[in-house]
Amino acid sequence: MLSGTLRIAGTVNDSIVDGPGIRFTIFTQGCPHRCEGCHNPQTHDFNGGEDVTLESLLEKIKGNPLLDGVTYSGGEPFCQARQLYELGLEIKKLGMDIVTYTGYTFEYLTEHSDDENFYGKLLSVTDILVDGRFELAKRDILLRFRGSSNQRLIDVPKSLEAGKVIEADI
Repeated sequence: MLSGTLRIAGTVNDSIVDGPGIRFTIFTQGCPHRCEGCHNPQTHDFNGGEDVTLESLLEKIKGNPLLDGVTYSGGEPFCQARQLYELGLEIKKLGMDIVTYTGYTFEYLTEHSDDENFYGKLLSVTDILVDGRFELAKRDILLRFRGSSNQRLIDVPKSLEAGKVIEADI
């Protein structure tokens, strides 16, 4: 039984814009980056949103047989890395992939990973990482699955194995 709660702004049951295929998207609540022009400014306040159980999220995911995967968006997912890692372990058992959006860079997350913040653990269950802060001056609506040209689509398993960023071919 999965225990614990996650503070979220909301969910989307069948997104096609938050990664490849049909996805269940979880918008985490709370973000330290507060990027100018953010698509989800309502997620910035750490006191906003609502607490939901990880088990209830997992049941919603299991309830949609059309899903290819789950996307962690925000807010900043790495502010709740432990809970998302634990949920991610269960999602992986279902044979689904995980896309995680973050304002941090892959390099920052790997350099600052430790047993307390769970950055490395969340990366270990992430298949594709969309990294980097949204930059309004670099906004490009033609980019797939990201908002500004500085953001990268990273193949996390290959990058962790290589010890450097390998961009995803999606």
